Amino acid sequence: MSGGVDSSVAALLLKQKGYDVVGVFMKNWSQNLAGGECAWARDQEDARKVAAKIGIPIYTFDFEEEYKKAQSGRDVQ
Repeated sequence: MSGGVDSSVAALLLKQKGYDVVGVFMKNWSQNLAGGECAWARDQEDARKVAAKIGIPIYTFDFEEEYKKAQSGRDVQ
């Protein structure tokens, strides 16, 4: 779950249909290319609030190192 509208509505609709829904937030990056901070913490908090509101568990996974390795040699924007 990103904390945005699409993943939040999808989770809610699946829960309403009776599915066992679990939220997952993936942290892929902590700094933007301009050197400032990425908004991942705010996005994570938004996802956590949505999950709590609709009554599903949410888990956070930190894939920053894996993402950096996968992107090495690429022009990441």
